[in-house]
Amino acid sequence: MSAPVRVLLVDDQHLVRTGFRVILEVEDDIEVVGEAADGQRAVSMATALRPDVVLMDVEMPVLDGLEATRRITADATPGGPAVLILTTFDRDDYLFAALRAGASGFLLKNGTPEDLIEAVRVVARGEGLIAPALTRRVISTFARPGAVPPDPRHDAATADLTPREREVLELVARGASNAEIADVLRVGEATVKTHVSRVLAKLGLRDRVQAVVFAYEHGVVRPGG
Repeated sequence: MSAPVRVLLVDDQHLVRTGFRVILEVEDDIEVVGEAADGQRAVSMATALRPDVVLMDVEMPVLDGLEATRRITADATPGGPAVLILTTFDRDDYLFAALRAGASGFLLKNGTPEDLIEAVRVVARGEGLIAPALTRRVISTFARPGAVPPDPRHDAATADLTPREREVLELVARGASNAEIADVLRVGEATVKTHVSRVLAKLGLRDRVQAVVFAYEHGVVRPGG
């Protein structure tokens, strides 16, 4: 049996944290290892506890969740925490800022307990997740040429991709699963997983969500292409 997913809960409301703990700890494969009531405490606890997933609120005292996410994900150590943003506020600026800060997922608090549990598992696997209701808005925003300024840190890295890796990145950006990519390229899924891992490593990206954002920002994929 594999080790449980270690989760750090970050929310300034004690009752909210308690509710999340109750939901998650019922699952045999999830373990809550700590709680923080503000972003600054979250950063220090993430460093000390090394959770697999940080469940992060946005609006908090001392340090907000977006800046806390930025600081946590700035640590490029392999196996570092993935951040799953969970907020009451259905706001595009929060969503896009969270993705740019390095969040691996974004959910609204009006979802079901099952949504939360599955999101934690998905993010822990390194796949990345955005609530279905938000996906179209993400693609439409990032797909507009010049809509989001590119991150200059990634520009040089693009040249390091092989033609096959660039092809894989294009397919990932269009929402293709590993199985679908394997079918298009006529290779095995294990080979696709290897290509995806290499693309993420070369570009300094954490997961597929970040890969989609990168691809649209840097013109690897163009609207309607």
